[in-house]
Amino acid sequence: MQSIDEVHIAPLGYEYDRIVEPVREHGVDVLYLLEHDGPASERPTYHDELKSVLADEGIDVRSKAVDLLDIYDVLGVVTTLVSDHVDDIVRVNVSSGSKLSAVGAAIACMATDATAYYVQPEGYAHQDRDERQSYGYVGEEVLPTYPIESPSRDQVAVMGYLEEADTEVYTPKKKDIIDYAESANLSFISESSPANDKAKFALLNANIVDPLAEDGYVDVSKVGRQKQVTLTETGRDVLRAFRHKL
Repeated sequence: MQSIDEVHIAPLGYEYDRIVEPVREHGVDVLYLLEHDGPASERPTYHDELKSVLADEGIDVRSKAVDLLDIYDVLGVVTTLVSDHVDDIVRVNVSSGSKLSAVGAAIACMATDATAYYVQPEGYAHQDRDERQSYGYVGEEVLPTYPIESPSRDQVAVMGYLEEADTEVYTPKKKDIIDYAESANLSFISESSPANDKAKFALLNANIVDPLAEDGYVDVSKVGRQKQVTLTETGRDVLRAFRHKL
């Protein structure tokens, strides 16, 4: 019988008690610390102490480099980690990093089955960036969830194709996307068995292009008798966040 682990994910910013105490409270098996990918010299000295203390208590502490000031980078890392622990209990600490990392982590929980929680400290320290920003542990509050619909695997795969295929000399057309979908055996084509090209284009528009365009993830432009499809900047960010689906 496969065991179920208690897995926590926490941005490692300028907090200590807000990370350590919930981990102890829940008897965490695995803790992922999201460490800012800036120079190590800029990190508080107590980061190493925090990891050492928890490791000595038998917790499997794992570090992941991430830009804590980039919502989509945090979103992508958290959703990927959650997908790696689909059979485990996953909780995400949204109170231990930057405001932007909190947003990214919270959105990741809405797009997955992870639980977001906010830790209430006993009090706050003065705003010296070399010091911990709070102290003590009163408890935590589970954040309400508002499920959001993430792009399907087929949609993420097409966005990945558009990112790679779009160059300075060539922009993919809908026919190119269909050829890619068939070669990659994407489900919107393979599970429908379209009878002709017209049916393939209808499936592409209904399942991929139209939904992505409505969400602002791709742009569609007419060039002659054909339509070119390009990934928008928002689409690139969303691809970063959900590439783990591939």
